Amino acid sequence: MSQPVCVVVGVGPGNGEAFARKFTNFGYRVALLARSEDYLQSLAMQLEGARGYSYDVTEIEKAQSIFQQIEQEVGTISVLIYNAGAGQFANIDQASLEGFQKAWEVNALGLFAVVKQVLPQMRKLNFGQIVIIGATASLRGGANFLPFASAKAAQRSLAQSLARHLSPEGIHVSYVIIDGVISSPRTHQQMPTRPSDNFLNPEHIAETVFFLTQQPRSAWTFELDLRPFKEKW
Repeated sequence: MSQPVCVVVGVGPGNGEAFARKFTNFGYRVALLARSEDYLQSLAMQLEGARGYSYDVTEIEKAQSIFQQIEQEVGTISVLIYNAGAGQFANIDQASLEGFQKAWEVNALGLFAVVKQVLPQMRKLNFGQIVIIGATASLRGGANFLPFASAKAAQRSLAQSLARHLSPEGIHVSYVIIDGVISSPRTHQQMPTRPSDNFLNPEHIAETVFFLTQQPRSAWTFELDLRPFKEKW
């Protein structure tokens, strides 16, 4: 029996890398997608059966060729983790049209384009898992989060529509709301006085994401919140 294939879109030294390592450890072949080709190739060398593909989610005209290449070189995709996320953190006076559009392109249009390419492969298998990494901003628009929050709200609504349409086909769509600061060298440097247990651990996030992809179809989760036990909400 061939190994199942997981694609992680938006791989970096945090959640994306943790997802890739988790699925590799459980026997998946993993396709790593991100803009930084050097980083991708370095990580791919550490993970058995993994391959890296340079891909910017805003360059949607490249989506078809990339996902066809993945199917040919890695295998038919059964798991998609969409971890790409970016956005301008600004209020209406500070935000730019370019920043607003870029946030939407990364979080909503990029997801739409990727799902369009992955679905035919999942339908060949008659099952699939699509996990979308969201944010608290998808639920409420902070005054200084206008571009990011509006894009994440669009992403969450897109995820709901996908889940309702695809569930009868055996394709499970789930949306993970990250509520808190993710632990990384960069965030610890930016917040040197913040206690370490006030950060979300990427490995622990990966455990939950993997769990979602293994749920029996009689009890699927659509939306799930993750936050450190000390987070105020």
